[in-house]
Amino acid sequence: MQVQETKLKGCFIIEPAVFKDERGYFFESFNKQKFEELTGQNGNFVQDNQSKSAYGVVRGLHLQEGAYAQAKLVRVLEGCVLDVAVDLRAGSPTYGKWVAVELSAVNNRQLYVPRGFAHGFSVLSGQAVFAYKCDNFYNKTAEIGIRYNDPDLNIDWQIPEEKMLLSEKDLQLPFLSKIKI
Repeated sequence: MQVQETKLKGCFIIEPAVFKDERGYFFESFNKQKFEELTGQNGNFVQDNQSKSAYGVVRGLHLQEGAYAQAKLVRVLEGCVLDVAVDLRAGSPTYGKWVAVELSAVNNRQLYVPRGFAHGFSVLSGQAVFAYKCDNFYNKTAEIGIRYNDPDLNIDWQIPEEKMLLSEKDLQLPFLSKIKI
């Protein structure tokens, strides 16, 4: 397993060692001991989630705040996404900065998104199956978010605007400048 910290402290790209032969492949998608050793982060995940989305879907940017904040370990089981993490940690030198990483069933990369980060993704392939581990349980009352097209963030989702598919909820999210964290 290789771990690379992104430009946002505590946010890591994780690439597992993949063993391939004529039968297919094998890799260890998560090992708590190795994860904690290599990242210095807590690997106590309590909830696994999975979604399936079509090309052009943009989900996010979401986070939970306060006692319900969540760290996530995300990956793609089928297809390809552009995964985005935005640092919203109060006092962080990279507050309001973001990273984008292509995650796919081909590259097997994962992204560790720490607590205090907003998270979202866009589907670049015909469809994608997206899976993620959370270190805290979901609580609807603690959920907040930032609109995908926030002009201060200026995220390139790599999907033409006219092809984007968003939920009504995500279309109503406020811009970063309008929320208090």
